[in-house]
Formats: sequence, C-alpha cells, structure tokens
Amino acid sequence: MPEFCGSNLLLGLPDDVFAIISRSLSPRDMCTLSLCCRSLYDLVASEKVWRTQCDMVGIISHQDVMEWRKGVSSYRALCRFLVSVKPLIGIWVHQNPELGNVVYVMPGFVSVVGCRILPQELGPLGIEEGPILWAPVFEIIGDLDGSTSFFLHGGEKGNDHVYPGSVKSVGRKCNVLLLEVEPRQQKGKLFPNKSFAYNSDKELARKLSRSHNGLSWSQRLIIQCEAKVPFSRLSFSDRRKLIEVVTSQVGQKVPDLENRLLFPRLRNDEENFQKDIALLFERRSFLLKICKLGQGFNWKEAPEVPSDPTQLQWSEIRKSLDRSSGSLNEDDNQMQSNTKKTLGGYLRAYIRHILGKSPSVNGSHAHSKHSSSSRESKHAQLHEFLRSGDTIGLTLHASKMRLSSYRAWPNIHDNQFALYKLPMRVPRADQEYAGLWGGTFGWPPGKPTEDKPGKALFFLLITYEESEGQRNLIATKILEGTHYVLHPNGSAMFVVNIDEPSQDPFPWDVDANSFPLTIKHAFAGEGIANGYGFRYPGSKPGSLFVIQNDLLAFVWKESRAVLNMQRLNLQELLKKGERVPALPPSDNFSYLTKSYSNVFAGFSTASTCLPSPRQKHL
Repeated sequence: MPEFCGSNLLLGLPDDVFAIISRSLSPRDMCTLSLCCRSLYDLVASEKVWRTQCDMVGIISHQDVMEWRKGVSSYRALCRFLVSVKPLIGIWVHQNPELGNVVYVMPGFVSVVGCRILPQELGPLGIEEGPILWAPVFEIIGDLDGSTSFFLHGGEKGNDHVYPGSVKSVGRKCNVLLLEVEPRQQKGKLFPNKSFAYNSDKELARKLSRSHNGLSWSQRLIIQCEAKVPFSRLSFSDRRKLIEVVTSQVGQKVPDLENRLLFPRLRNDEENFQKDIALLFERRSFLLKICKLGQGFNWKEAPEVPSDPTQLQWSEIRKSLDRSSGSLNEDDNQMQSNTKKTLGGYLRAYIRHILGKSPSVNGSHAHSKHSSSSRESKHAQLHEFLRSGDTIGLTLHASKMRLSSYRAWPNIHDNQFALYKLPMRVPRADQEYAGLWGGTFGWPPGKPTEDKPGKALFFLLITYEESEGQRNLIATKILEGTHYVLHPNGSAMFVVNIDEPSQDPFPWDVDANSFPLTIKHAFAGEGIANGYGFRYPGSKPGSLFVIQNDLLAFVWKESRAVLNMQRLNLQELLKKGERVPALPPSDNFSYLTKSYSNVFAGFSTASTCLPSPRQKHL
C-alpha cells in the first residue's frame, strides 16, 4: 500500500524504533536522508537519532556522550565534532629526541587532548598503579555548534600558555599531523571564528587594493587564481621563523586554576567526577573566549566579540620578519609584475609549476645567473607565501601522506613540525598479541632491588609480519624510560617465529606474589643486543613466553635477562597520571633537535632523571 511505502514507512515509525534503525546508517547517510523532504528533515533532526549516532562513532562511552551534550547545542552538533576528530585518536610519534615525542591523543571534555608520555622509571607499584608522567601538547575543543578550535600548549618563564589557532579538515585516514602557519583572507571571512585580528596595517591594505584598480578581467583572474604557496615549500628556517613569530604574538597565559584539568579522572568516584566535569566546563568556556576575544581584551567584561583573534595582521608580520628576511616591499613589486602577465602565459607557467619545471611567462627567460638560480630553487620565497592572505595564524593540518616504514615505525622527516601516527590494529584470532604493551626489565615484575629502586618503562608496539612463508611477531620499541637511550626508537626489541615453538624452559617458577606460574605458549626468536653501533644493533637468541593473566616475557637465552610486558590502557593510565610542565610551544609539538638523552628531565619530577642503565645482557 502506498501509504506504508517509501518515506511514509519511516515517518510512521516511533522515534525509538527509527533510532535503532539509524544504527545501520552513517552520519553522512543521515544528512543525505534529511535532504529528501521536509518531513524526513524533521524526523532526522530528532535528538534520539543523533545521540545514537554519537554512540556509534565510538570515541566515548554512552555516559560521556550525555555529559558532553551539556556543552553543545544538540547531539547533531556533538556528532559533528566527534566525527571530525575521530581520526586523531591514537598514538603519534616523532624520531627526535630518541627518548621522547610519543604523543597519545585521547578524549578530554568536548575535546581531544594530545599528551606526551615522558621517559620515566616506575616504582614498586608497577605500571598499573605507578603514576605515569605526561605533559600537554595540544587540544582541540568543540564549540557550541560542533566546530573546532585548536590550542597549542607550551611553557614560558615557568608559566603555562596556550596558543590559539584553527584546524584544517581532518582526513579519515590521516597519518601525519603538521603544525603550520596559514595565510588567510580577512575580508572573505572564510574562517569566521578563527582569525586573529590585531592592529591593522591600513596603509599596506590600501596599497594592495590600489594595485588591482584598472586591471582587465583576465588580469584579475590571474591574481585570484594564482596558486597559493604551501607552507611545506618554505625553507626550514622560514617555517621555524613563522611559527615562532605567530606563537610569540598569540600566546595567552593560563591561570593554574583554569588549566589544571584537561580531562576528567576515572569514574570510580562519581562525586569527584562531577566536580571535574564542572571545572572542565568552566575551563572550556574560558579557552573559547580567549579564542574569540584575543589578547588585550577582558573576557569577563567584554559584552561582545569585537574581532577574531587567531591571526596576525600584516603590521605584526612586518615587525617580526623584516629584520631578518628583508622588506616585504618585494611583495608589491611582484604584484606589479603579475599584472603584466597574460592569461595564456600564466596558464603555461602554472602547468610548468605543476610539472616541476622552471617558470616562464609569455615565453620570456631571464638571462642573469641570479634569476636562473632563483627560479630553480626548491624553496619558495617568504614574501610569495605571505602575499596570498591578509593575515596569518597557526593551523593544525592532519593529512594522508605516502610514508615508508620499517617494522611499523615510519621513516620520519627531521625538518618538519610533524607527528606521525602509528598503525594500531585491533587484535584478532591469528594476531592476538597485536597492540601496545608496557614493559620493564627484571623478574618478578615490579619488584625493585637495592641497586635499582626503579625500573625503566618501555612502550612496545607488537605487530605481525609474514616473510618467506614465516610468520613473525615483532616488538618495536617506541619509548624508553632511561636517562640515555640505548637503542633508537623504531628498534625491534625482539622478533619471534610464532610457528616455531621454543624448547627452552622459563627460568623462574613463581610470579611476583610467589604463586606458581603457568606457561601457555613459548616461541623461539632473537632479542636485541649490542652489535654494530647505535643504529645497527645485533641480536642474540631467546624465547617469548606467554604467561597466565595476559603477561608476556622475552628471555635472552645466554644472559637470562627478561623483559616482562603487559597490555596498556593509556587513557586510564593518563587519568591516574601526573602532569608536568610543557616545553616551549614549537619544541613542545615536535622536538626537532637530535638528542639521545632525556630533554624533558628538567621539566618534570626527579623520577625522570635516571642513571644510565646499560644492561649487561644487551
């Protein structure tokens, strides 16, 4: 019957039933369905439907979904935020320094927070009970409508600061997280809530505006369509300079009261949990007002938002860059030369630019050696980058790049302010040990000795690899809690063949509580050892033992040294952990100076300042 077909069938369903059906649809499907007709639009607008969609995103629990709803206008707005930040959840790394830059992105309160795990020792309480040391790196906060605001964290003169910015669209399969500076057009209001506006350079604005007067349609099209210079094409010194200029201008000191919590503690005490939510709600409001009002405004007294404070105007750029980069008047000269191009000449130059060839406009070629070398330079000029916008501001760019890797560790560029995502796969029947593990040396686990009151904490990413018909289990080191690193990040602490049982016995009969041990499986393999130097370690035979209570232990056969491991829940560990001050802003995002020692030791408690435990068995 027609009245029970098509949209009529959906419209006749109760909200609860339609909410159940909507579990089979994605948020994109829901938005598409709402475009069909007015009646379906009203049906899809149901709060129950979008609450179900928030649950389906899977970032936070159902209880947290209801708590987060208090900070946004609707469940639909909350779902918008959750979908936009979901690809960021996980572990991000950088090669430098060798002992740090492991950043875990986790939910906060209507936000996601990037937390650096610091190199550290664990005391007698072990991994589960010992406080994990961490420092904030950045956070992305959801606004009332589900839009995002970015805040870089940093420390200046012993005080916590935040540096507001914007977030580019986050790709679903992003694997690189870049801290960049982006030029933007102020008048176009493409980023209506994300522009930093300070004292405007009206003289320069009028000068640029006059340069467009009297141009033909094709000449205006040339200027408007000219390809923007990406931030990545600038030289490393210019990129660092721009980030330092922007952070120096937009940084905001945050009172300790407003910055002590970035996410609620565990729910085992509901009364304290609700107090945490109240504090986080107040802190979030404070940061969003900082983002809207900017420096120089009293956010408690300002009746309305006078400007958008996440960008620097030309005047601020010129003050900071002219001293070292030359006058930006070159920009005006370049603008005048652009007006002399024809549309056909521009298109030919643009095609050559895409193909990586030297540009040539209207068939003309520069004869001087200086011009030739300038055209062939692999780096873009700073004034070319800046002229594509009226203002500049910080931006977080999550993109998908083609990356090579070795044993789950990405090959990392040393001159990019970037973090690289580690592939985290859900364990399955034939790869049940895949995932993140925490480990310490010694047996029984967690028991200190007189000469070693604490044990260095290792983070290991276990992956599987098949080569020449052999299935290998590989434990890649991503964090080491020593004072001076023994092997680089990305080293394989051990590799075992899961198809080759080990005949070696486990050296001990009891666990930490003196209970008898049960060995479920044992695999033969090789563990890391001192070999050809820091980058090219050797290996020695050993065995991986699977013990009851989901414990793993790799034992080097010759020395009987043992690395014991257990699965980690980083969210729970961080919620029970101890926060320490952050590094200065650009270094805090990714520390680009090569270092083999603990550069974070001076910013945390004494427990991170460790002696060098170069194990004899290695």
